[in-house]
This record gives sequence, structure tokens and C-alpha cells, in this order.
Amino acid sequence: MRLMDAVGSFACTVMAQSGVLLIQASKFLSTMMVLLSGKMLSLTPRMISTCVSTNQLPPLRQSSLSSTTSMAVAFALAPVPGPNCQNYCFKLALDLQAVIISPDYRLAPENRLPAAIEDGYMAVKWLQAQAMSEEPDTWLTDVADFSKVFISGDSAGGNIAHNLAVRLGAGSPELAPVLVRGYVLLAPYFGGTVKSKSEAEGPKEAFLNWELIDRFWRLSIPIGETTDHPLVNPFGPQSRSLEPLDLDPILVVMGGSDLLKDRAKDYAERLQKLGKRYPVR
Repeated sequence: MRLMDAVGSFACTVMAQSGVLLIQASKFLSTMMVLLSGKMLSLTPRMISTCVSTNQLPPLRQSSLSSTTSMAVAFALAPVPGPNCQNYCFKLALDLQAVIISPDYRLAPENRLPAAIEDGYMAVKWLQAQAMSEEPDTWLTDVADFSKVFISGDSAGGNIAHNLAVRLGAGSPELAPVLVRGYVLLAPYFGGTVKSKSEAEGPKEAFLNWELIDRFWRLSIPIGETTDHPLVNPFGPQSRSLEPLDLDPILVVMGGSDLLKDRAKDYAERLQKLGKRYPVR
């Protein structure tokens, strides 16, 4: 199944279960873009960049809104959308008729965790402010349905998406009238002091090998902490128990050659055992 098909299928399933009419809607990922009427817009500095389709949206039809955490490598590199990510978001906006927003966030090592997580939270609070404002940015409010929001991220963005899911809880009541319907985690960047099988056996010549992953973590975590920090390892000894939490549906996607694939799979399987709604791709 193509990645975009998986995301679209996930969104359709979630919206159908919620009893909400879905007009080709889905939500996604990693870098800030918005589907509008064919103009490239530049928005709040360090908050939003946008991409739009040249296809005019149908009149009086609102699109679902996608609030997405930025893609980066290990919280330390490239939060600004590169060509691959930008092209993906353009295609997603075109195929799914969704508004795609991708926030920027502060990078390590100058800004260690939890800076990136807090920036992700501020991005969704910005959406809430737009939804509540008497003088909002109409390029957004005229086409976006704030009751149909999905949050997603790739790599470090997937980690941010997870931490937002835990912080906001099911239905994101503190964001009203913004309503988050689900989360998409692409190759989420989690860690831990005990290596997974894929981390231990991964080839040293891999583009993102264990030595590089470990170095990025040391640049990103708070000084004096380990990779069992709660923001790094969702099931670490100091982490909050997820069992009593009511969470929105989450789609977890990982690549077969990703050194972190076993950790992402373990994350999804543990949540499934807790009775949460987490399809794995």
C-alpha cells in the first residue's frame, strides 16, 4: 500500500467511526503547507510555510485541516521543508483536498528538549487562536474545518506528534473549538538505553546508522539525562503510564530498512495491548 493511500484510508476510517462527513479528507505530516486557491503564502515566521494547489476548491465546501509537526532528523537537522517533503505535501493537498500546515520548531543542540515539543504545542494553540479570533487569517478560516484536524510528523516530528497526543488526550478538549481526530506517526524517532534488535544489528554503513542516531540523541536530550527520558522513550522507567489515558487513533508507519523499526513496532504493539486504536503499517 502506498504511504498516501495508508494515510487517506486511516483518515477515512477515523472520520467514518466518528459519524462525521468526510469530503476526501486526510491529514498529514511534516512541513508547513496550506491548500488554498493557487497563491504561495508566507505566514508567521518560524511557525508556518504554506503550499497551495492551483485547483480552486469547490465553493462553500470546507476542507479538513491538517496540522502537522515538522520533519527533521533527530531534532537537530532540517526542520525547514526540503524538496522531497514539500513535494509530498503538495501531492497530499492535491489528492486529498486537505489544508496542510507544517510548523517550524527550534533545533538542538542550542534548544534541547522539551523545546521542540513545546513549539509543537504552540503550533496547535495557534490554530485554536485562529479558530476563535474575530479577525482571523481568512486564507485559512475560509477553507479549513477546525473540527477535522489530524496531527502528523516524520522522524522527530513523529515523536512530537506522540507527545502531543499524550498531552492533549482524546478529542483535545483544551483546544476547543479545534478538534483533533487522529495522529499519523511516520518512522517516529524514539529512543531508550537498551538497544532494540534492529538498532543493535543495523549496518554501520547505513545512512542513519546507530553511531549517528546516538550522537543526535546526545545533542537533543537535556544535559545530564539519558535516552530513557520520558520525551524520548514512551515506555521508559520514568515515563507516564499510558494505560489510563484516553487517546485518539494513531497510525504508525515505519520502513523495513529503518534502524528504528523495531522500536516503532514495539510502541504500536504495546499501545494495542493497552486497548488503544493503533494500526501499524
